[in-house]
Amino acid sequence: MARPLKLAVLALAGAGLAAAQEAAEKPEPSEAWLWINFVLLALGLGYLAMKFLPSYFRSRSEEIQKGIADAQEQKRSAEARAAEVGARVSSLAADIEKLRTESQALMKSEGERIREATAAEIARLTQQGEMEIESALKTAQRELREFAAKLALDLAAERVRGRLDSETEAGLVDGFVSDLSAREASKN
Repeated sequence: MARPLKLAVLALAGAGLAAAQEAAEKPEPSEAWLWINFVLLALGLGYLAMKFLPSYFRSRSEEIQKGIADAQEQKRSAEARAAEVGARVSSLAADIEKLRTESQALMKSEGERIREATAAEIARLTQQGEMEIESALKTAQRELREFAAKLALDLAAERVRGRLDSETEAGLVDGFVSDLSAREASKN
């Protein structure tokens, strides 16, 4: 297509030269000359447009295509991020429920452990209290026996003192001394 265009330009250029010669013979430009000038100018501009505009449009089209591809890639990336965020948000409710369930189970097991520890401590304290009560009872019984024995001894001493007079006491001492002497003699 460029070849017929070149031929047309040459033909018009030739016609323009012929018209220019004719115009040179005429002092005033004719309407034909104006049309030839217009056609030559239009053909020259058309030639330049045909030479440079396709590469400009092609590069501009490539830039636009690249921009569209970049925008589509950004859109896919944004959609992927949005889907990831959506998945996280949707799984967030499940994660919260899971944590709630785990914490309830943990609280229940901890409560059970505390109940068992409390029951064991109560049993230990009960046993210790029983042992202390038993020990206090034995101590009280022993003290009571000691007190009763002391009272019995005091009462017996009172009675013996009440029955002993100086003559009986001298007789008892003499009898004790004679018994002691007899035992000494039998040992030797």
